[in-house]
Amino acid sequence: MANGERGGSLSGLSENEAREFHKIFMASFAGFTGIAIIAHFLVWQWRPWLQ
Repeated sequence: MANGERGGSLSGLSENEAREFHKIFMASFAGFTGIAIIAHFLVWQWRPWLQ
């Protein structure tokens, strides 16, 4: 193993770093999904695409 490399995962993140990244990723994904649902609902109210 070369100098400066960390083992343990393909990403090179430690266990704690991976958990923190996952927590932030999931929060961002949930926020994006919530905004998308609200946007779809508002467009549905404006111009329903199924009758």
